Amino acid sequence: MGKIQPFHLAIPVTVLEDNRTFYREILGCEEGRSSDHWVDFNFFGHQLVIHVQEPQSKPVGKGNPVDGKDVPIPHFGVVLEWDTFQDLAGQLKEKNIKFVIEPYIRFEGKTGEQATMFFKDPSGNALEFKAFKNIDQLFAK
Repeated sequence: MGKIQPFHLAIPVTVLEDNRTFYREILGCEEGRSSDHWVDFNFFGHQLVIHVQEPQSKPVGKGNPVDGKDVPIPHFGVVLEWDTFQDLAGQLKEKNIKFVIEPYIRFEGKTGEQATMFFKDPSGNALEFKAFKNIDQLFAK
């Protein structure tokens, strides 16, 4: 497959400064270029852009049941190394982040065993961070 390339993701936010602070201070993302209505971030080696947008009336996303939990749809995030995930989970707990799904081990003892957690940014965008016990099982069936 070759070298993994950074992805680019642009998401809507309702209040630019609240989200700018969240991604910079809570998640530790380095800020890049910006204007009065968007900000680039280095999101764990990927390019994330937050764009301010008036609140939209949109249907409430339903969750999808996975491993007995109600996973928010849509969501995005990053697969981290195991120890990095544990460190981030601890930091988020210290910063009193309200989790949609608290950090836990999914598929324990099975193919694809992983640590996972879900939470939302100030605009309600759902994020998932995960780490595989064995990264070689990222795409295992």
